[in-house]
Amino acid sequence: MLSHPLLQVKVETYNCCLEIIKECLGVHNVTKPVSSLCNGIHFLLHPKVLYEISAFGLQEPKTEVNAAAKAVLMYLLQGRLMMTAATWSKFTESLCPVLPVLQGYADTEDPLGSCVLLLSQAGPDSKEGALPGPAHLRSLLRLLLVRKPAVRSLAVKLLARHLTMEDGANVKRPSIDAQLLSRVTNLFIVKKPIELKLDDRKELIIKLEAVEKVYEIFTSDDIALVLRKSAAEQLAVIMQDIKMHAVVKKLHLIDKIIEYLNECVCQDGEVMECLTQPCLTLLRKVLCADPAMRMSLAQQSSLLTVLLRVSLIFHEDRTVVTEVGALFCLLLFDEVSRMDMWSINPSRKPSSPPVFSLPVSVFRRYHLPVLVAGHHAVSPYSTVVPLSADCLALKPVSDMLRMAWNLSWHHGIDGLVKHMNSEPEVKECSDALKLSTEDTLALKVTHTASGLRDCLRSVVEAAGHREVRAAITRMSFYLLNDRWSLKGGAGPCGLTLKSLAWHTTLNRFLQVLPAGTEDEKLLIDIVHFLNKFLKEQRENSSVELLNWLLELLLRQSPNPLLDLLVLTESQAREETDDIRTAIRQQLQKELIALFNTLLLNFVAVTDRNCLERVSAFRTQLALRLLQSLRVADAPRFYGLPSLERTLRAAAQLTAAPGWSARSPLPGPLETCRKYLAGLLEVITSFYVERGGNAMSFMGKGVTKSTVLCLLHLSHEMTAQTQSSEWMSLWFLPLGRHSEDQTPAQQGLAWLIPLWVDRDPEVRFTSLGLGAALTTHETGCVALANSCQNISGGLWGTVVNILLDPSECSMVRREAAFILQNLLVIPMPSVILKDYTWQGPCVHDEDSGLSLVGKPALQALLYHCRFYEHLNQMVKHCYLERYTFDSKFSALDGTLEGSDLNGLDDSFKFWRAPSRLSSQDQDPSSLSTMETMVASSSGSEPPPFGPSAVPLPEASHDQFVAQALGPHETTAARPPRDASPPAPLPRQCMVTPPLLSAVCGLLDGLLATSPEHTARALRRARLVELLCSVADAALLERCVQELKAPLPLSPPAEHTHAQVSFLLEYVSSLSRLLQSCSLVDPGLVTPDELLRPLVTNIVRVLTICIKDVLDAELISAFYHTWTHLFNLLAALLRKAAPAALPAVTTVLAKHWAAVIDALCTCVDAAPSCPALCTSSLQFLSVLLTEEAKRRPQDDDRTDPCPGPSLAALLDKTPEPPKALERLTEVTLQCYEGRPSKDVLKRVAANALMALLAVSRRAQTRALKADLVDGCVEQMKHIDAQLSLDSLRPGRAALKKEDGFIKELSIAMQLLRNCLYQNEECKEAALEARLAPVLHSLWPWLLMDDSLMQTALQLLCVYTANFPNGCSSVCWSSCGPVHAAHRGPPGASLMGCVLKLASQTPLENAAVQQTVFMFLSNLALSPDCRGAIQKSNFLQNFLSLTLPKGGNKHLSNLTVLWLKLLLSISSGEDGPQMLLRLDGCLDLLTEMSRYQHKGSPDLPLLIFHNICFSPASKPKVLANEKVISVLAACLEGETQHARRIGAAALWALIHNYQKAKTTLKNPSIKRRVDDAYSVAKKTFSNSEENPLNAYYLKCLENLVQLLNSS
Repeated sequence: MLSHPLLQVKVETYNCCLEIIKECLGVHNVTKPVSSLCNGIHFLLHPKVLYEISAFGLQEPKTEVNAAAKAVLMYLLQGRLMMTAATWSKFTESLCPVLPVLQGYADTEDPLGSCVLLLSQAGPDSKEGALPGPAHLRSLLRLLLVRKPAVRSLAVKLLARHLTMEDGANVKRPSIDAQLLSRVTNLFIVKKPIELKLDDRKELIIKLEAVEKVYEIFTSDDIALVLRKSAAEQLAVIMQDIKMHAVVKKLHLIDKIIEYLNECVCQDGEVMECLTQPCLTLLRKVLCADPAMRMSLAQQSSLLTVLLRVSLIFHEDRTVVTEVGALFCLLLFDEVSRMDMWSINPSRKPSSPPVFSLPVSVFRRYHLPVLVAGHHAVSPYSTVVPLSADCLALKPVSDMLRMAWNLSWHHGIDGLVKHMNSEPEVKECSDALKLSTEDTLALKVTHTASGLRDCLRSVVEAAGHREVRAAITRMSFYLLNDRWSLKGGAGPCGLTLKSLAWHTTLNRFLQVLPAGTEDEKLLIDIVHFLNKFLKEQRENSSVELLNWLLELLLRQSPNPLLDLLVLTESQAREETDDIRTAIRQQLQKELIALFNTLLLNFVAVTDRNCLERVSAFRTQLALRLLQSLRVADAPRFYGLPSLERTLRAAAQLTAAPGWSARSPLPGPLETCRKYLAGLLEVITSFYVERGGNAMSFMGKGVTKSTVLCLLHLSHEMTAQTQSSEWMSLWFLPLGRHSEDQTPAQQGLAWLIPLWVDRDPEVRFTSLGLGAALTTHETGCVALANSCQNISGGLWGTVVNILLDPSECSMVRREAAFILQNLLVIPMPSVILKDYTWQGPCVHDEDSGLSLVGKPALQALLYHCRFYEHLNQMVKHCYLERYTFDSKFSALDGTLEGSDLNGLDDSFKFWRAPSRLSSQDQDPSSLSTMETMVASSSGSEPPPFGPSAVPLPEASHDQFVAQALGPHETTAARPPRDASPPAPLPRQCMVTPPLLSAVCGLLDGLLATSPEHTARALRRARLVELLCSVADAALLERCVQELKAPLPLSPPAEHTHAQVSFLLEYVSSLSRLLQSCSLVDPGLVTPDELLRPLVTNIVRVLTICIKDVLDAELISAFYHTWTHLFNLLAALLRKAAPAALPAVTTVLAKHWAAVIDALCTCVDAAPSCPALCTSSLQFLSVLLTEEAKRRPQDDDRTDPCPGPSLAALLDKTPEPPKALERLTEVTLQCYEGRPSKDVLKRVAANALMALLAVSRRAQTRALKADLVDGCVEQMKHIDAQLSLDSLRPGRAALKKEDGFIKELSIAMQLLRNCLYQNEECKEAALEARLAPVLHSLWPWLLMDDSLMQTALQLLCVYTANFPNGCSSVCWSSCGPVHAAHRGPPGASLMGCVLKLASQTPLENAAVQQTVFMFLSNLALSPDCRGAIQKSNFLQNFLSLTLPKGGNKHLSNLTVLWLKLLLSISSGEDGPQMLLRLDGCLDLLTEMSRYQHKGSPDLPLLIFHNICFSPASKPKVLANEKVISVLAACLEGETQHARRIGAAALWALIHNYQKAKTTLKNPSIKRRVDDAYSVAKKTFSNSEENPLNAYYLKCLENLVQLLNSS
């Protein structure tokens, strides 16, 4: 009854309930027994009854129901004293499930709201406490989400008391103080709510075992927190699939998360903060799909308190706060989220998957930080009252039933219309269901296909113009109906017309010139219909339709549609008739509108034949419009609307590049020249000659379109010719001259008045024209000469426009572009007579000092306080979208000055002061004061300067707002006779496009005067401010809106424009920062600037644009990413010590996304090779700098800051598929490019760096047959070189030969792929690497760099790989089997030994690498045997020792010693050395000399020889060796003493004869002394194994010498 559909029943029910409650709980019953009265209200104390009253009774729009429901609830809430304890307990128990709905009405001023608040204010332990503990805490937390700020403030105070009285509050974070509480009132009022939406996939994408492994990493205490955080983030992504929840629930994920959150709020919980955000996300996703778990956790007050504390700790992190708010929504509104609980017949089957939804009344009363589905928009207990029988007898009802029956009987309107058009058949239904004549006519008209066919039939059968026009008008109404249907894509009319032959029906009216007024009226209607149809079909234009129109427009004479644009002489004479003139003007208007629509539709055309016709049509239309621009002998064009339409069409036409290419004139430039002459004639006739904007009667649209045409024309002329000779065509006389004067100077003075026009679009476009003309040096000189009579000249003028805070951003942006162009031309530092470009010129009247060039530029910038103004400009930048206030005052502007007759007065606003002193601008100037935009985001800091006042609001024209994008538009101007109000300074909004231009200008200043600009940037802190403007989060939000628009999202084109502007700014900023890093890295490297900057860069680089469909926007992203990668690479090159830790730390946080971004960028090579190049260069530089930073040995103890990239590549828990994909796309980029392609070299460098640090990358490259491919490529190069050598003059290998680069790259790739990878080495062995290198050896000998690379490859190949050493030892150029044992000269090793025998080699690096390679080979028995057979070691005996005072061995000697050391390590190595006569003596002599890198090499060789039993007699027989070893015991270094002791112990071990010899008193004394000293020094030798070994050697040596 409470939800009855009839209002009278509902009102009576509520009133009866109210009367019963008044009777039971009224104050008149105070003397009666309470128990006997309370029973009367028990029928209301049920949750469903209270839910109906709270959720729907209070929301009822009818006052009778609303007031009664409010009174019922107030009586119940205030009836505590009138109820028994049992009744009150029953009431509170029934009220708890309804409380989430009822608390939405909490208010400090409303009576009902105050009663609701009392429930939460009373604690559970108070005497009058109404709610139990968990319910009371949930009620307090719900108050933080209500819409009333006063209620939220009260909730903060109540929660603060709860937190301070909590058990263990003194050991938990944060400490509760007033400053913290002041921030909490609006804590959960978020701008970007979370959408509670999960996926329910049919099949599992990720294996359950993989999920368990990720969970183990997340919960393991032995793994670094960075990796655990990464694992948590991966789990959060995995938990998006509901089917994965069961796995983690079994592993007790929720218990772990609660444990981590409890640790985080402890006093020492900062270390766990990095896991908080992913933990909250995990908990949200699990709870969202588990109602039972929500119900359980909602009863845990400790969890709710922990979540509140977490939100207070992270109150500045909106992501964490939003996650906590989402969890509160799940836990605090759980009671009302289940629809089955409040339904009449609840379903026993749970929904799959479970969906979390809330009643609509909750949405209305709370600020929820989540987006969820809603339910119970109406009461679930409401019913529908059936119609009475009398209603069916009414005529409207019977008409509707008859129509509905016929539509159903004939299966829709199509079948019904077909039936009506067929011959009559037998009776199918009663007469009451037959359609009337009116019904039949209505159906035929409303059925689009039938109606359009009827229209076309009427056109064909028409007897006069009136019938044709009526049919065309009806067709236009069908188009209008399509538009009103608000459906995406083509409507029914558009689809039907595509299938009808309407072209031929209308064709005959478009092929002849109209013979009279009636023909012209008919043509107007047809052209109007075509225009509307093309507009509706713009997004899906038919190529057939466009080709038909192009055939009409390109046919030979007569060509009515184009011929009618220009009136003939006879038509001009007929213009005395006003009616005919109006009709012809309307016809021209409709034709121009049609051509404008066609030009827009041609933008999306891709058909080649159609494009050819489009190009010809553009040129034909351009020539016809050109005829209309000749205004000298055409007084009719003083009618401004006609001229404006022509110019607007010309502006749209010239906007397309190449519009003049198909001109029948002598060339495209001739067409442009004629256009230029006509446009300049318009400017001079209507604007400049009339005193500028003060006296001109020229319309605003004419000025705007003319200047826009000139801007397009400048770009077209630049594109059509490479030279700048056409620049002179733009020059006009600067002024009139009399007969006795010389001809006036030519220049661009006509352009200057346009810079101060009333219309900001004219100012913007004219300055853009100046920027286009100044891209050529001739234009810069001409424009500067034209400003000579203006104080401050060109430089001062443009700088003042740029720094003017009251000017709109787009105008200032173009001024910045002009300054950029002026800075490109080199300027002198002193006056040069023959130099055409002097740059700025500054003159001080007091001192008479004049400056030109760079000094003048610096003085000008200082005088204008340029960098201070830029500082304020950046601070006032507004990044959000712009909203305009439609309310405005007619006098919201500054009137013009009294004297506006001369051109000079137009320059008052931007005239530069004549003295180098700081002066305020003239407040009475009015050129651009009315172009201010008021920000919708509230008040801003006051603008720079002494005259800053609050900004007044202004009005804006919608069209101008759209034309200028996020910029400004003109405000309404006051009437001429209005009294001028007091001038108010204004400040326009600074937009990202303006800051983009400022970044480009600063970049140019850095190139012109690096040191001065760098100091100024540091002083003004501009770099920090500019970096703070870049907001990756805003960019991410906008991209998300484009991919998935929300219901209240702005139009897509607005978001598209905002993203484009933000990307443009980020790109410009990155170029500026790159220049800063080159000029002065200190500008970018401070840690407080660098880390947020790198974080922003990485977030922009990892924005996913997969679902972005706009090609232009994707191109903008690619362009921006290119510059960001270049910036990161420049930072790593120029400031690696500071930049590398920051870069690696940020990359580690977003590693998986970074890998995906790199793969995307490399994949974009076909469409954007610059992006592919920059991304690969960044990867290469990053890995190279990482290798430089990391320690080369394991003994280094000082850790390097930041995570290791090698660990990220090979040890991260992410699936290796991401890295494999990166390796694969890099390989494809390398292999799929021709040899001379620059991108191939860049890909090779990146691949080399990647293979050098990543084992996974090597494995993937091996699977991709990189090893075999490189070896095959080397074979191919060898064959090609052999063929080329047979040609005359090609015997030598040239440096510029492409084969050298190819061979070098192949060997370097192979080297890095084989590095410490035995599988790859086995693959190289199977590919016969050694024979290939042996075959290439003659060519390697011709180039030292190639030889160096080949030897490095061999070093890596043979390191710890005996099979590889053997293959080198026995390799052959021909097809020799591996088991073949030939002479060493026929092998690669023989060639290497021959190369090493050249003493000395010209290239020291090659020599060093040769011996390193031989040292590797010496560890192989086969190679040692080959070395011995070759008599190569005899070269060692020919080495010369240092002479004179030189105590250091030569580099060659040291290399030999290292080789001998490797040989002596083998089993037969010592015997090989002892076979060399005099080897021991030479080594003894060498031991007396030193070498920085390896001082004890001879001793180590003796040490190894002493361990060989067969060599001991020869060593013992050589007294010099014994003396050297004995002397080592008294050596200066511990290393030498240790070597000596170990060698003597090895020599005496199991060799009785050595005992006798070494018992020499001198030797024995040295041993005893060394032992006694060692015992004292190394008493605790267990700490150092080397010291323990030394002590053990001496101890054994003493025992052996003392034994008999």
